[in-house]
Amino acid sequence: MTDHPQQTWTGSVASSYDDWFGDLPDTDGPVQRLAELAGEGRALELGVGTGRVAVPLAARGVPVHGVDASEDMLAQLRAKAGGDRVTTSVADFSELAGVADGFALVYAVTGTFFELPTQEAQLRCFRSVAERLAPGGRFALDGLLPDAVAAEQPVKVRETADGRPMLHLRQLHSAVQRLESQYLVFGAAGVEVVRVRFRYAWPGELDLMARLAGLRLVERTGNWRGAGYTPASKQHVSVYARESE
Repeated sequence: MTDHPQQTWTGSVASSYDDWFGDLPDTDGPVQRLAELAGEGRALELGVGTGRVAVPLAARGVPVHGVDASEDMLAQLRAKAGGDRVTTSVADFSELAGVADGFALVYAVTGTFFELPTQEAQLRCFRSVAERLAPGGRFALDGLLPDAVAAEQPVKVRETADGRPMLHLRQLHSAVQRLESQYLVFGAAGVEVVRVRFRYAWPGELDLMARLAGLRLVERTGNWRGAGYTPASKQHVSVYARESE
């Protein structure tokens, strides 16, 4: 298994992404919180995709740079109204080669950080982020909590943003901390299938990776709107700062 980001979001999958997943809940919450964290500084999004968060964040006046491993996804971003406000580059976001430093905020949303398939890649990402944060900068990421994922039904039925039925299958491989999601979308042309793999980690493991990279936890909430982080939480939003602050 490679420890670089997977190449799932290419070709027809990239062009269909917003139709399938454009109705993901609560874009406003992340945009509001990320704007607060960025202040008057620049922001860097890891795995920016089609710009669901980056485009409205840039519309609020935050200079946003987005990196993604898929040029096809970035093409979808640039084609959107307001997409020209977001600068982009193709890069492995565990390494961020060629990406400048001095960002007030680096962030990853919708569990994107966990598409890095190994602990080594995730630690490398923390270190790459730490190198690109300005003094006082923040690294914010969200993720599902493994215990909550394990308790969920493995099969869900929903509709895509464009109204087609979607079957979502989840398979948990607890021995290797891996979650596989398969999306089956039904349409006139047949069934389209997308498989996404995640290497999940508990918040305590993330905190240790952060410390090894020279970052420290400054805030953990139950969602982007600041809900309390409690035993009932199904996700977390964790914010880290440079140790040198």
